[in-house]
Amino acid sequence: MPAGSVEALSAAVSGGADAVYLGGKRFGARSFASNFSDDELAGAISYLHDKDVKGYVTVNTLVKDSEMDEALQFIAMLEDMGADAVIIQDKGLLEELQDFKIPLHASTQMGLHNAEGLEWARGKGISRAILARELSIEEIEDVSSRSSMELEVFVHGALCYSVSGQCLFSSMLGGRSGNRGSCAQPCRKVYSSSQGKGYMLSTADMECLDLLPRLRDAGVASVKVEGRMRSPLYVHLVARAYSRALRGDEDSVSERDRELIRTAFNRGHSTGHTEKREVRQTSFADNRGLPLGEMTFKDSRLVHRSGSRKLHPGDGITLYGRGKAGGFKVTDADDIIVPFALADGTYDAYRSSDWEFASILASIPALVMDGKAPARRSLESTAKGIKRRPVRGELSVYLSSLRTLEAVIGLCDRVYFEDNRHLAEATAICADAGVEVVAIMPRFTPRMPEMPELPLMVHDPGQASAFAGRRIYGSHHLNLFNSSNPVEMFQQTISPELSAAEVSMLTSGFRGRLEMMVFGRTELMVARDPTLEEGSLMDGKGYRFPINKDRGGMVRILNSADTVLLEHLDDLDAMGIESHGIDLRRRPADLSRSVMEIFSQRDLDRRRELRKACGKVTYGHFNRGV
Repeated sequence: MPAGSVEALSAAVSGGADAVYLGGKRFGARSFASNFSDDELAGAISYLHDKDVKGYVTVNTLVKDSEMDEALQFIAMLEDMGADAVIIQDKGLLEELQDFKIPLHASTQMGLHNAEGLEWARGKGISRAILARELSIEEIEDVSSRSSMELEVFVHGALCYSVSGQCLFSSMLGGRSGNRGSCAQPCRKVYSSSQGKGYMLSTADMECLDLLPRLRDAGVASVKVEGRMRSPLYVHLVARAYSRALRGDEDSVSERDRELIRTAFNRGHSTGHTEKREVRQTSFADNRGLPLGEMTFKDSRLVHRSGSRKLHPGDGITLYGRGKAGGFKVTDADDIIVPFALADGTYDAYRSSDWEFASILASIPALVMDGKAPARRSLESTAKGIKRRPVRGELSVYLSSLRTLEAVIGLCDRVYFEDNRHLAEATAICADAGVEVVAIMPRFTPRMPEMPELPLMVHDPGQASAFAGRRIYGSHHLNLFNSSNPVEMFQQTISPELSAAEVSMLTSGFRGRLEMMVFGRTELMVARDPTLEEGSLMDGKGYRFPINKDRGGMVRILNSADTVLLEHLDDLDAMGIESHGIDLRRRPADLSRSVMEIFSQRDLDRRRELRKACGKVTYGHFNRGV
């Protein structure tokens, strides 16, 4: 169970949680929660252990080189205070923790979703993996049967539209990185598309109470609830329901338990990807409470209502017409009168508070923690400064069509080719031109596909492990954020979230080959959603975000503008970055030819032409970071 505050900590324990996960003031994926100071963490761990409950601490953000020493000192302190595990995302941080004794859990943000990735993590000292939320229950069963890793899965709470750890939407649009715990939730905004207008990327929350027996049979050791930004009431109710379900029989959770949960927080519920259900709920994105049906009012008095849920004095009701009309508390359930001016008509009604909430809150013990954190040890990252030689970066181009390949083949050093239907023909064209061709793997692979005997571009540690005998290139989806990352591939791509100064710091410590993306529409989201149609999304400011679907059915939402770092190629060369990545997938052949000519010649005089051809351009995070 989550606890974003002292009050929520007590609520989780009194609700029956077996373990509580907490966040410190830094390095947690919920930076806007209250979270805990060092002394409060020490008190919380002591309190949990007194209650025979485990305490896990989240350090599940990407870590910059400038932050690595502090992150290590924080985790060493957690080890000294007896925390039961630390939950991490960053692979460089994982490498730095190899000699630590504290148990390590892989965050869902690490994106582990196949048996090969789990075994890679086990080899790195991970004792438990929290699986990506996009797996179906059949895939969880299959992955579990092929791995010895202890597994945890999310079963309740907010569901990101994007695949875990792969969202750059908030980061690229507003500078608030989900990978850094500061997501601005652009998926909860209104968009227009060919499917209409609404909350096109907003998801219903997960509720998997009825799936717990099957998850247990699948070999899942622990189930996890999202909610460090939720109220103590919500934490208590959800902990109570799931602990009852895990300890009792199938009927141990009553309809009343479900009602209370859905009243405390509700923007729709679904089992989501676990049962391959529709994950989107596009009508609204806010918490509305338990649906009561329609209510018709005349002169502010209820004259008719649909639905059969009983109302009680003390219940809170919120009414919605074209927007929120207002909320009020029931005083007389037999004669409901709205205590504010309300136009006659019919409204959608929701129970936003329950008459029992006050007594439930009163039953949660008040908690005053007294803790003293051990002193932080003086530790430093093992990544040492190196002197990279300046190079003239190669041009490596991402392509998805033969026509575009033929237009640019004489202007590039390497081709990353995505469309396996035409890969043999692309390979022949590249061979004739003396250009290396690299096959791009699918973005999400619970089961590894067969791949041709070529170098491969991979997107997760499992893919890299499965094809370790090949020449492996890592895409930027691997989130290379610091120089502590191990050199496990022929080449890796630097995260597009880093600034120029942070890229320079990374290059001064990383010993492997590096690539930097210098042109293209950055992928903002990749999602397992068969229902969103290809085309584009338009936000309230008029920006259009292209939507593509690959052959595996994955939805890819791209930035509205092209990242263009033409003016910084010399800077990247001086840092010793060996390759410059140019993404021309699904772009016209004539535009692609012009882009490659300009970049190969580094022709700054054609910048205006390039910007006009692209429409909108950006430097991404190169001048600002996150």
